[in-house]
Amino acid sequence: MANTILVGAQWGDEGKGKIIDFLTEKAEIVVRSQGGNNAGHTVIVGGTKYVLHLIPSGILRPGTKCVIGNGVVLDPVAVAGEIEGLRAKGISVTPENLMVSDAAHLVLPYHRKLDEAREIARGSGKIGTTKRGIGPAYGDKIARVGLRVADLLQPAVLSEKLAARISENNALLATYGIEGLDFQTVLKEVSAAAELLRPFVANTVVYLHEAVRNKKEILFEGAQGTFLDIDHGTYPYVTSSNTTAGGACTGSGVPPHRIDRVLGVIKAYTTRVGEGPFPTEDEPLSDMLHGMGREFGSTTGRARRCGWFDAVAVRYAGMINGIDDLAVTNLDGLDSLDSIRVCTHYKLNGQLLETPPMDYVQLAACEPVYTELPGWKTPTEDIREWDRLPDNARSYLLKIAELSGAKLVIASVGPNREQTILL
Repeated sequence: MANTILVGAQWGDEGKGKIIDFLTEKAEIVVRSQGGNNAGHTVIVGGTKYVLHLIPSGILRPGTKCVIGNGVVLDPVAVAGEIEGLRAKGISVTPENLMVSDAAHLVLPYHRKLDEAREIARGSGKIGTTKRGIGPAYGDKIARVGLRVADLLQPAVLSEKLAARISENNALLATYGIEGLDFQTVLKEVSAAAELLRPFVANTVVYLHEAVRNKKEILFEGAQGTFLDIDHGTYPYVTSSNTTAGGACTGSGVPPHRIDRVLGVIKAYTTRVGEGPFPTEDEPLSDMLHGMGREFGSTTGRARRCGWFDAVAVRYAGMINGIDDLAVTNLDGLDSLDSIRVCTHYKLNGQLLETPPMDYVQLAACEPVYTELPGWKTPTEDIREWDRLPDNARSYLLKIAELSGAKLVIASVGPNREQTILL
């Protein structure tokens, strides 16, 4: 498999967790390099459902090392709870299979309060954040006032820095009419999490460089998707980190020339959560998928907005990420349709566009230009071989791969590990 960056090529929720779990049969190390517990990867193994927010999906594979890199913003209480939750389900989580970067920044209670306050204050202009404090934590990182995992290991340093930050943020919260935090309560909570996390903390950059030198196979696990990237997404309706392939390098410390390939994960249709423009959004398709019990967020439980496959967006994602190969998920969601729409271009002010405009007002004004492909009207969830897929299903997959400009290597027909077709 070599060193592979896995990215979402749409608006997130592409089914990356399932594909990561499938690929970790061969990967020796799985690295999470950005985002926080605003992300959620759902993996079903042996009938048991696991929802992972901060810990890489490789934790479900015995013998795989998981690394939380320096580019992640880590809520210490949340990750401590996630570790305990996995252990309660019989999953071993020890320093032998999980390592946390000492340089990762912390998400603290005042970040969550600020996130919610700012979202409420935006009113109808809200972004649709998960209110997990991710944006304010990255804001503190950029402003150079954030606390990092290394601070958790130094009680006196933690106490001093936390006291200063709580005092400052309590004053800011007061401007929103929100009650401030009690320093001793927060310190006690964070210190308890720190003790649980202490054995896992290390310099992950050094570890990963040793792994590269020893020819270990590394999978870089993306969170969210290309169009939620802070630089390349539908700003301001984005997350606060680089969700694209470049973020895997800066968020792990592994240089670009040590990466062998980029795998893009896409749904056979398109979804997004939260606010922002979505050219191919289609209410009847949303109603159908929700009626099937599909497309509800693993982190928030929110119903996802659904639309037809958008080749304009995925083509552009291919440019930004350098996508070599494609994994297509949720093909089985389209099994009942007579015909399926695929967006090949946008139309804006009478002009055909092959790439999306970066201004969200212009993107919202784009009209999708569709081509219609025949459906297959046959269940695919039990199919495990490419040649057994209906002809129209194979044609559909090959068409969207062609429009996307990358090679199709995986097709997924359900959430379980075994519901995967490898080409």
